[in-house]
Amino acid sequence: MTLELTIRPLAPGEDYPYDLLLLADPSRTMVDDYLTRGWCHVATLGSDVVGEFVLIPTHPRTIEIVNVAVMEAHQGRGIGKALVYAAIGEAKRRGAATVEIGTGNSGFLQLKLYQQCGFRIVGVDPDFFVRHYDEPLYEDGMQVRDMVRLRMLLE
Repeated sequence: MTLELTIRPLAPGEDYPYDLLLLADPSRTMVDDYLTRGWCHVATLGSDVVGEFVLIPTHPRTIEIVNVAVMEAHQGRGIGKALVYAAIGEAKRRGAATVEIGTGNSGFLQLKLYQQCGFRIVGVDPDFFVRHYDEPLYEDGMQVRDMVRLRMLLE
């Protein structure tokens, strides 16, 4: 039996998938902050939550994907790409003209994925992760210092 991936808004009263949220962003403080301002969607296979994304409005007609993650056991199966496309679709549904996303300077796989989905690099926020996180972050043996910003125009 093959299970079909379903992507849906988190139901009222449903617990946030912190295991996934913190996989993409290790700061509980940052995650809690943007969860209060945005919309969380989850990807399920059967009854198992295997991925998520969070959107927040940032500027007039601009929505940012601030968190996207797939359980490690399910990575490499196209779920991340499906989540990014679903996030873009939800941003369009909410009337956005622009969708933005950011990732750490060491997030090579993420940068590749986002560009494959149609995002373009528009800038770098130097030392973003140094300024906003209490502990240094490392990915693939490299310190995450800068936020690489990407954008997609929907109109």
